[in-house]
Amino acid sequence: MRIVYPLLVVMLFVWLPARAIEPLAVITATANPLDTLSFDDLKLIYLRKSQMDSEGNRWIPLSLPVTDPIRRNFSLTLFSMLPEEQQDYWNIQYFNGITPPKVMASEEAVLRFVSSTTGSIGYIRKQKVDNRVKVLLLITPSADK
Repeated sequence: MRIVYPLLVVMLFVWLPARAIEPLAVITATANPLDTLSFDDLKLIYLRKSQMDSEGNRWIPLSLPVTDPIRRNFSLTLFSMLPEEQQDYWNIQYFNGITPPKVMASEEAVLRFVSSTTGSIGYIRKQKVDNRVKVLLLITPSADK
């Protein structure tokens, strides 16, 4: 028992930091001709300040629910604020006819929508990426956020 307890403590300290900074993959359909995306362009797309891709297709940004830890990490990394702190911004945008990103229920829902919808863009954990989509950008959330 004396050996097991210290081993469990060490495993906990190794596992928690790795889990906290799990990379997020920004994805689009494999048919999309775009192969990369800059962090700044991603921010513009998710603020709905960039409406069209280089092919003239309307961007359809997708988000996860406000309470999802993946969305919270994404928002903190991209905007330096939590999703609920963006409410004032979206109230103003909505008044001007601009709607926030479409909310999907799960990472699988994001994968399905992105793989079948031209112009869509979403984010999921890197480990969930499969051959239905391609990665445009990897984001590593900061451990201190």
